[in-house]
Amino acid sequence: MQTWLNFYIQDSNTPNMNQLIFFHDFSMLMLVLITTLILYMFIFLINNKITNRFLLNEHMIETIWTITPMMILFLIAIPSLKILYMTEEFFSPILTIKSVGHQWY
Repeated sequence: MQTWLNFYIQDSNTPNMNQLIFFHDFSMLMLVLITTLILYMFIFLINNKITNRFLLNEHMIETIWTITPMMILFLIAIPSLKILYMTEEFFSPILTIKSVGHQWY
């Protein structure tokens, strides 16, 4: 239930909304982890006085920082595509309500 100063998403009533809330939480977790990791590395590199003279020819680290973002994007894309296809499913409703609103000038 929404209360004052509560910045979360409202409680869901449908399975699709449950999946959307899970995807939101998961993607925000990924964003926070990436931001924290980058901030930590930035502070560590600023405070580090030692340099590595073999870093210029390091192929393994280039492979790691190329594959890691691909994996993260893949982890985010799978639930996103699942939710996209879940929302496109069409179920015939038993009852349809049509509401029309007119604006008075």
